[in-house]
Amino acid sequence: MALTKPLQKKSKKSKLRRLSDWLHLWLGIISGLAVFMLGLTGCIFSFQKEITTFLHKDSIFIEAPSKLKTLPLSTLTANAEKALGAEKKVSFITTYKVPNRAWEFGTYKAGDPKAFWYFDSVDYYDLVLINPYTGKVTLVEDHKYEFFTVVKMLHWSFLINHPIGQQIVGWSTVIFVFLLISGMIMWWPKNLKKSNFDKSFKIKWKAKFKRVNYDLHNVLGFYVMIICLMLALTGMVFAFQWFQKTVYAVASLSTAAPKSVVAKSDSTAKGSANPFDVAFNAAQKEFESAERIGMSPATGTGDGVIYATGYRDDETYWNFDVLQFDQYSGKLLKRRNQSEKNGGEVVTAMNYDIHVGAILGLTGKILAFFASFIAASLPITGFIIWWGKKKKKKNPALVEL
Repeated sequence: MALTKPLQKKSKKSKLRRLSDWLHLWLGIISGLAVFMLGLTGCIFSFQKEITTFLHKDSIFIEAPSKLKTLPLSTLTANAEKALGAEKKVSFITTYKVPNRAWEFGTYKAGDPKAFWYFDSVDYYDLVLINPYTGKVTLVEDHKYEFFTVVKMLHWSFLINHPIGQQIVGWSTVIFVFLLISGMIMWWPKNLKKSNFDKSFKIKWKAKFKRVNYDLHNVLGFYVMIICLMLALTGMVFAFQWFQKTVYAVASLSTAAPKSVVAKSDSTAKGSANPFDVAFNAAQKEFESAERIGMSPATGTGDGVIYATGYRDDETYWNFDVLQFDQYSGKLLKRRNQSEKNGGEVVTAMNYDIHVGAILGLTGKILAFFASFIAASLPITGFIIWWGKKKKKKNPALVEL
């Protein structure tokens, strides 16, 4: 009796479908490591605020006095700069409406702009937390090496400062978008029979490993497809200027960017009070409904202005008004409200909050967490499927004639 290979059935798939399947396989293998890293870092970063708050709760949360009177912002800034040392100057401040929160004072200085790695591109990036009622420093942290900062930069460019880092991330994300769409085509049931329905929507946990792995790739990939697509598209806004401009144009129905009007300080208009305190006190009155206020001191001694940003939410960044103050007198020079922004500005401002899930609060973060976790698993389960098929082709079943 002779042994021979069984006859191979001719594929009924169209050429377009076979091409889509082939691209899904090889593009998945090419981008697998990048997609895994992006999914893993995105998953870790989802609850960054909650984890950080828990780890530093004794430094973040303070005991508010019965009479809520804070020290002048200039005094608190001086305390922060003293804690920072080495002549570091505070460049951004975040104050909170809730009375039991410490205020944040940060400083940042860029390093070598031509450096290849992230760590060499930052000279320092520090954060100080201060009790606004007593002026006591509750925490001094080197944010350059802080865990979630490193995770964020891994997600942003794989810690590469060179433009190639974002290009790798960006084009890996473009490939991931194609993989989601082609995967949906592969997933689509041929008909609505119960067997096909169960195969497409349920994981057969009691089956052998090979079948469970296939279901983890096929079924879970379907359930998170829409969320992953949103995460990928918002990620592309960060990676590509052309894509950001496209999103802006579609949302605003215009390719023209809004004209940015920057006021100028008058060096002859000096007052008796500290201008930074005057500006902050005015910002508190202007932003009565804001959950937090960001303050940025004017840079240099020229005509630069003090910026104050009022955020209406405790965590998201898209809904805010901006004030500009004279750095010499603290006089309000200009205000731009959220209501004045066009659709393109609003959508692009929402991009970060959508990308991390914060736009939907805790629910959005949970969705982003599981979607990112499953996205990280797809290259692994997909590789196992491919490896299993490869081994099967190398050892085809033999039949006896």
